[in-house]
Amino acid sequence: MSANFFQLPANLPAPVDDGSAAHLEGSFLPDVTLDSTDGLRVSLAGLSGRWVIYVYPMTGRPDTPLPDGWDEIPGARGCTPQSCRFRDHYAELEALHTGVVGLSTQATEYQREARDRLHLPFQLLSDSALQLKKTMRLPTFSVAGRDLFKRLTLITHHGRIEKVFYPVFPPDKNADEVLVWLRENVRTDRQADAAQ
Repeated sequence: MSANFFQLPANLPAPVDDGSAAHLEGSFLPDVTLDSTDGLRVSLAGLSGRWVIYVYPMTGRPDTPLPDGWDEIPGARGCTPQSCRFRDHYAELEALHTGVVGLSTQATEYQREARDRLHLPFQLLSDSALQLKKTMRLPTFSVAGRDLFKRLTLITHHGRIEKVFYPVFPPDKNADEVLVWLRENVRTDRQADAAQ
């Protein structure tokens, strides 16, 4: 039986805020360069303007079973619906002068399949070496012998983290929450630019 990656199962366990992302807001993105699904390398510290970086555990594939017990891990399930919602809201994010990238520990080739299959108009970044676990202390969990990032979303402006969504649940509502925050804070952003 194949999983339906586009729909979240009922009664998924909700993650709790364990405080492991509390240190991120106000800090700067590290000088780390990651491979992107467009074949380029992206410097996080070099991201200018405003960006949404949504960090997710892993996307599933129709030809590959999910790890045993995946749905029972709080916050694990939902990477495909989350990505699709950012895709569906991409024009609205662009209108707010905000870029978007997804980020996981999966290899670029694996991510490229998801980007193409889901028709994502933005790139996915690979941190297969878990550099951000070390440099930013991003929270992780282990499953099937692999460390994966816990789901969180960062809004950055010229490399500084302005807002952290953690925990993210349900994941298919995250893009809507991000848009609400951006619309409420766009004036502050313009004023900050004018002051510089």
